[in-house]
Amino acid sequence: KLPTMKMLLLLTALLSAALLASTAPPTCYSRVLSLSKEITESFKELQTSKTVDSCVKTLPRLYLDIHNYCVLAKLRDFVAYPGCDRVVEVNELKEKARSLYTILISYCRRDLVFLTDDCNALEIPISPPTEHS
Repeated sequence: KLPTMKMLLLLTALLSAALLASTAPPTCYSRVLSLSKEITESFKELQTSKTVDSCVKTLPRLYLDIHNYCVLAKLRDFVAYPGCDRVVEVNELKEKARSLYTILISYCRRDLVFLTDDCNALEIPISPPTEHS
């Protein structure tokens, strides 16, 4: 029984080491990129949902580009927006936006490079190119 137990422990240790070696920890950049995409998608879903309160239509647009310096002001404005406090989905979205803002100004402050400061670009997002068939 003892050799079998040692073999199982060795196998478990090897598998754990292989898993740790193959997955890199997320970088600050990858974290804010994925969170900004998640927030943008959640906002789109919220805007198109038929079951959500009508106040959702009055929320400021929430298209995020973490390469645009204006994203900081956009996040601040969205989190501070006074409407829709009774809508759970909006409160959850505001919490995510607050988290992204905190990550951007605190944890990733020195790791990010803003490529533009075009605030209008965050108001009218560029549509993804359509594929021609």
